[in-house]
Amino acid sequence: MIRKEIELKKIEMDVEKLSPRDQLKLMERIAFLLRRSIITGEKELNWNKLYGLGKGLWTGEDAQDYVNHLRQER
Repeated sequence: MIRKEIELKKIEMDVEKLSPRDQLKLMERIAFLLRRSIITGEKELNWNKLYGLGKGLWTGEDAQDYVNHLRQER
């Protein structure tokens, strides 16, 4: 067995020793931690995934002309 599997098996055995009420409390705590990590993960933006996303949008347009046009719109 891998070390993590051994650790998980020990945790399972420890959980089985708990009362049903304490097992439920533990499950609620684990669910809370999972929800928090999922919500936190959604807020983080992986900028590497955005790299190259707009490639080709400004093909053929001069960068300075684009900036000048934006400034005129203000």
